[in-house]
This record gives sequence, structure tokens and C-alpha cells, in this order.
Amino acid sequence: MTVRPLHDRVIVDRLDEGEQQIGGIIIPDSAKEKPQRGTIVAAGAGRLAKDGTRIPLDVKAGDQVLFGKYSGQEIRLDGKDLFIMKEDDVLAVIDKAKKK
Repeated sequence: MTVRPLHDRVIVDRLDEGEQQIGGIIIPDSAKEKPQRGTIVAAGAGRLAKDGTRIPLDVKAGDQVLFGKYSGQEIRLDGKDLFIMKEDDVLAVIDKAKKK
């Protein structure tokens, strides 16, 4: 299934942080804190300005981003848990360091 978010919304695939251990105790999935980092799967065309022009988004598909703890709505597409949120909920884009 192909999904295209509208306007200034993005679809984010949350990254797994791996298994958390505190002092040798394995924390169950239900008690783990959800990561606030993910990869943009799809992005809308941008929001409309008052004069009717389209303002493009600063993020694009493939960008790794940080987002707020309570941002977005959880959705399930093709058996995969994703988030849909407004671009305003994205706090930062993580730039990958370029090797010299």
C-alpha cells in the first residue's frame, strides 16, 4: 500500500533502540521508554501560505529526525507501526557525518 501524507504532515518509522538493561535487569517492553528518533518514510507537499503558494517542507523521505515525546499519532500500515505527525513536531534532522 502506498500512502502520501497531506500538506505539512510526515510519516515516521520509529527506530528501535535495542534491549534496555538497568543494573543487569532486563526491562520488559511494556515498561520501556519509546525512542524519540526515527526515519521519514513519506512527506507531504508542504503547507499552503495565505496567498495560496505552497511552502515546501524542510524534511524529506530518508531523513533521520528527532521528535517530541508525545508527538504524532500512531498508525499501522501493512503490519508496521508508524507515526504520522506535522512537520512542526519534528525537532531536528540528524545529519550523518561525512567521512573525509
